[in-house]
Amino acid sequence: MDFFQLLSDIEKVDPEVYERFDARRRVFKHFGTMGKKLTAAAMPGLVSGLFSKAYGQTTTLPADVVNVLNLALSLEYLEFYFYDTALNRPTYGLPTSASLFTTTPAAATSERQGIVLIRNDEEGHIKTLRAALGPAAIPEPARAVFDYSGGKGGFKGPFADVFTSSATFYRVAQSFVDTGVRAYKGGAPVLFNNKDLLEAALNIHSVEARHSSHLRTLRRGKAAGVDGPPAAQATVGSLNTAPKSWISGTDNGGASPTTSVSTTPIYGAGAPATDYPAENNIAQAGRTITTDSGINDAAASEAFDEPLDAATVKTIARNFVAASSTLFT
Repeated sequence: MDFFQLLSDIEKVDPEVYERFDARRRVFKHFGTMGKKLTAAAMPGLVSGLFSKAYGQTTTLPADVVNVLNLALSLEYLEFYFYDTALNRPTYGLPTSASLFTTTPAAATSERQGIVLIRNDEEGHIKTLRAALGPAAIPEPARAVFDYSGGKGGFKGPFADVFTSSATFYRVAQSFVDTGVRAYKGGAPVLFNNKDLLEAALNIHSVEARHSSHLRTLRRGKAAGVDGPPAAQATVGSLNTAPKSWISGTDNGGASPTTSVSTTPIYGAGAPATDYPAENNIAQAGRTITTDSGINDAAASEAFDEPLDAATVKTIARNFVAASSTLFT
């Protein structure tokens, strides 16, 4: 959950949101000094109090604000159930295997620990968003609503071995986290005049950034024949199977560009493209980075992250839920 873009999206539907928060700077001063505790048990109460004070009562949140928060909540459920299913292997839809995250060998144990931490972070984000939304939160979806094969509920999509193949699992994981990070990027500039709020947002944003880097580094290490980091730096030509620890250009279409559920839209332009350029964008604030700095296109694109619009995010996510579900509609 990227608090930057979450607040930026809310600002689009409620331009006075920062004035509401600024009048209670003591809340943000406490909120911004929580550090790593922002993903722990204290976070839901803090955020719930924040929105309750800003809007009077959680039941009176503006409808558009509710929509922004519920989209974020839907994405968190998508990711939470993905990691939790891989760890606990409940029987539903897709075949599961006890070998994906076993306690042996040592490499599998280390990988499991990392996935447990990510799963727990997603669970904390769910609690936080539900606390902020109160009764306006979407009903908690059942695990069976999600089809991580990319088959829209048929469980026969291009990633049908997602819980039996480590390679497929990490391809899908990277795709989810890259979608989520792009979905909530871009709000930092509007926070520059509120250092307490900016500090709080930076603390939360860093969590998702670490998730992305961890998963990408694991994939690169496995491609190099190493069970985990460190591994040789990926080249541009190997980004599909051995990604860098950050998005480079359009990542050659991502982990699965040629499947029926292509990952290419995750790195492409949103709508409108002028507001949501593709990840290979090399122009910022009206300046061409390559011209001004002399660095190449790949390096220029890596220096900045690009946001993605809600409609495109929903289109991507719809591939992983049953067609009958109302999530991401």
